[in-house]
Amino acid sequence: MQAIVIHSMAVFCGSKNGINPLYTEHAVQLGKLFVQRNITLIYGGGNVGIMGTIADTVMDHGGKAIGVIPKVLVDWERQHNSLSELLVVDDMHTRKKKMYELCDAAIILPGGFGTLDELFEMVTWNQLSIHDKHIFILNSGGYYNHLVAHIRQMQQEKFLYEAAQERLAIIHSPAELITYL
Repeated sequence: MQAIVIHSMAVFCGSKNGINPLYTEHAVQLGKLFVQRNITLIYGGGNVGIMGTIADTVMDHGGKAIGVIPKVLVDWERQHNSLSELLVVDDMHTRKKKMYELCDAAIILPGGFGTLDELFEMVTWNQLSIHDKHIFILNSGGYYNHLVAHIRQMQQEKFLYEAAQERLAIIHSPAELITYL
């Protein structure tokens, strides 16, 4: 994957912190990197978990963070109230579509089913030429080792239309992202 210009980056990650403190540390490092590089954070708009941590970091260091949150999560009072901008949308599908529209690229941090849904929808949309955004997986502490191995298996078994690394870069620390910018 060659160097790209990124003004805004979608971050898909957990609404929980997980058990490894490295996940939160990487969210903080990534947030600081965004501010240093003048990259706008586009994320799910929540105030909890890794997603809350990266938003707090960006805002605390003078950066710009745009949250996109479905109304159901606002009703549960999960929205972040200290962002540059918070967009409230009707549902999860609209949220993902809006996030894709606002970003130049995306990075996947540790998370659960929702994070994987967002990753695979973005990769699928790339494959279908709906968009051509670069996607990074931050494999913090080997969190995504099994997923990366499975993606290699899909490629070896000829289920992918192009090599996964054409659109998907695996990095192990936020600092590695700099080599792509």
